Amino acid sequence: MILEAVILYVKPGLESNFETAFKKASKIISSMDGYLSHELHKCIEVKGKYLLLVKWETLESHTVGFRSSVEYQEWKKLLHHFYDPFPTVEHFEEIEI
Repeated sequence: MILEAVILYVKPGLESNFETAFKKASKIISSMDGYLSHELHKCIEVKGKYLLLVKWETLESHTVGFRSSVEYQEWKKLLHHFYDPFPTVEHFEEIEI
């Protein structure tokens, strides 16, 4: 399992519109091969800051499968215009502790 983690900064005043659009976009990502789950969290201290966590079966499920899909183009149309600056996407693997 791979965890995708992204800090999203939404342009001021667009938070409500972003959250509405994200609900629509959630249906897109959750239909993808290799998708396991996702969560969106709103920062308490910083207005317009969100944390997106997505669990994928493999790194390629996200970087190849999702990002090269027609569905990703729709995801981009729904969400990418809300971000400033554009987010950095990072992937993590769990370690046993």
